[in-house]
This record gives sequence, C-alpha cells and structure tokens, in this order.
Amino acid sequence: MKNIIKIHSRIPSFNQTIVIPGDKSISIRCILLGAQANGKSKFYNLLDSGDVNSAINAVKSLGVKIKKKKTFHEISGVGLNGFEYKKNLVIDCGNSGTLARLLCGMLAGYDCEVKIIGDKSLSRRDFSRVVRPLKLFGVNFQNKKKKLPIKISGSKFLRPINYFEEKGSAQVKSSIMLAALNTPGITSITSKPSRNHTENILRYCLRLPIHIAKKRKLDVINLEGQKNFKSFDYKIPGDISSAAFFIVLTLLSKNSKLKIKSVNVNESRTGILTILKRMGANIKLVNKKFYNGEHNADLLIKSTKEFKSINCPSSLNTKTIDEFLIIFLVCAKANGTSRFNKIHELRQKESDRLKFAAQFLKKIGIKVKEKYDSLTIYGNPNLKLSGNFIVKNFLNDHRVFMMTCIAALSFGGKFKIHDKNSINSSFPNFLRIIRKLGAKIN
Repeated sequence: MKNIIKIHSRIPSFNQTIVIPGDKSISIRCILLGAQANGKSKFYNLLDSGDVNSAINAVKSLGVKIKKKKTFHEISGVGLNGFEYKKNLVIDCGNSGTLARLLCGMLAGYDCEVKIIGDKSLSRRDFSRVVRPLKLFGVNFQNKKKKLPIKISGSKFLRPINYFEEKGSAQVKSSIMLAALNTPGITSITSKPSRNHTENILRYCLRLPIHIAKKRKLDVINLEGQKNFKSFDYKIPGDISSAAFFIVLTLLSKNSKLKIKSVNVNESRTGILTILKRMGANIKLVNKKFYNGEHNADLLIKSTKEFKSINCPSSLNTKTIDEFLIIFLVCAKANGTSRFNKIHELRQKESDRLKFAAQFLKKIGIKVKEKYDSLTIYGNPNLKLSGNFIVKNFLNDHRVFMMTCIAALSFGGKFKIHDKNSINSSFPNFLRIIRKLGAKIN
C-alpha cells in the first residue's frame, strides 16, 4: 500500500503562493553541457528528481566531478573530448527519454562502445528518430528493435550533416546539436518549431557560433562545431509542465487563488496558457523577465466558473505536448465539444497517454471519441463525481498519476490511485505542495 494513495474529498478553497521546482529540460541540458565546458559551472535550483539524478550519474560515469552545495550544484567540466571511459560502460537513463536521446548525441565523438539502458517505460520508446541522423554523422549503433538497450560507438572522424527534422522533436534536434559540437564544419538542421532550450544555452550562455533563422514556418539552425567553450552559471526557472497541474487545480476549484513564482514561459512551452485562456481561464502573467534567452514570469490564477470548448489548432501541439493530459480535464468540464488533432505523439511518451486519457475520461462519465491521432471530448459543465474509482498506472507514468490526483481533488468521488512513486522521476514534492494547499490525502 505504500505506492498507493487515497483521495476521498475535493480540495477546499485556497489562496496561496507556491514555488515550482526547476525546469527539468533545462536542468538536464545544463548538466550535459556543463560536463563538456572548460571550468566549473554552477547551477542553481537544479531539479532534484530521478531523471536529473540519472543525468548526474551519467556524466559522473564519464569522469566528471559534481558537488552538491547548499544552494547550487557545481560541475567541473572536462572540455570537449575530455570524457574518460571504462571498458564495458553501461549508462542507465532510468525513465528519462530526454537524457537518453541527448546522451546519444553527446557521445557521438567518442570511439568507445557504450551501452545505454532504461527502465521498462523508456525501453518501449522509439529511438530510431535519433539513430537515423546520428548515423549520418558516422556514429555506429547496435539495436535491432530501434529501442533500448542500444550500444553506441562514436567516431573521431565525424562529418557535418544537413538534416530535416520532421517531427518537431526538441530531443532529436538537441541530440543533433550535441553531436555537432564535436564535428568539424557547419551542421545544418531544418526543423518544425519545438522547444529551444538547447539553442538558448548555446547562444546566450556558451556564446557559440550558432545561427537561427525562420524559413516558411520552419527553424533553420546552423552550428559550427569543434569550438571549445567556458563554464557558465545558470539560475533555473520553475517548470511550466509541473506548474500545469496547479494551474488546472486552481481553475477547477471553488473561490481559489494561486500565485506561482518564477515560471519558465518560453514561447515554445506555453501552449497550455494559450489553450486555457481561449477556453476562458483566468490566468495572468506578471513580473516578466528575460534571462539567458528564456522568458520567466509569475503566474496569477483564479477559479473559473465556466469554460468554453476548443477546437485546438495543431500548430499548438509541440508547445503543449506534455500538458495535454491535464488540459483534457478542463475540456471535461467545458461547455461543448473539444477537439484535438494530430496528437499521435502522445502515444510515444512514458505511456500511451492518448489511450489513457480516453479510458480515464470514460471512467468518470465523459463521452469521448479516440482515434490514432485525435481525441474528441464532449464536455459536461455539471460534472461531479460520487462513486469509487481505482486508477492503475501500468508503466509508472508520472503525468498520469498527477493528472489523476487533480481530477480527484477537482471533481470529487473516492479515488484509490496506484504508482505514487512515479512522481520521483520529475516532481518528488508534488504531494507535499498539494497538501500545503489543503488537500487531504491518505
């Protein structure tokens, strides 16, 4: 029973201020790039989670020293091509797809064999999307099933590539850029818009020769490789993907207000804010700041009584991909029919989130139509639950667990929710903050 929680009542009204843990995507990128810098880098508000700890352990296994101080982590970078290898090295990426895919790019310039593994959930995810471009550089892979575990053997004689990244995947794009750091000449990537944290760090923190332009709604990135870079310091803002759960909880709760301090509102990540505002949500951004290429702000959220349905433009998909699960709860309460198209990427996450969303919404009495790459939700503004619900999370998907908690606290009913430990990968203190807001959880 230690991995199960019970929620038997809606959350009472609240008016509070909270701080969200550091952005996971930026935290992992800081670790991998700090490890390759010359000198000591300091990272403040680095997310303390399973995924980030996997990144720390990964670079430690390559000879990089990391010290955890009182208010920051200090990484002693070894420079480009400075990693030390042990024979038969195995790196466990746990649950982190970001780490595993970026790691493949980072290791491209090393001609030693490394085996990369992950947990059950990560081992079912597609890695052909990074294997394909990295092979063009001259990297060798051993994996017949296009999934983990894989063995990677880099090369000291990488060649620059021109690549069209068709999925709008920040992980693929970043993996290519990390490989390009060790490659002579200019690597060019043409990509559908996606998260740009890697580009921002390369440009604003490391001052590397990277050129970014727009061409017919696509990003064109040119990066010159084999340029050493100095260490850097970074104050990591709050993660909007973590904030999303508390945004929706506040919107769906009665007479409640919430301030979330210093959240990353990079425009490549704020699809959830755009969607919820179009649905009528009361959300404001204040105290806006620009830092190392990233926009940060405090979020002010108030309860919202009525929500409009939305026909979500697919152009928002890459800006929202990790937040769709929690948005679907608002659609369940909306007046009218909400439609989401071209969202098959949800099936490639820690679990098949599109399938789970459809099953869960049906379980709580919401009519839906699920197709391979779309979901239609027929909202019920009067939704209130009173029955008993058991929710199992077979692939330990952290966002599935947190979404279910928010549903229980927002709609009522008696919930028994399995796999509490899944939140350790991204948001270990999620339940502590929920309790701070007044939730009763057994």
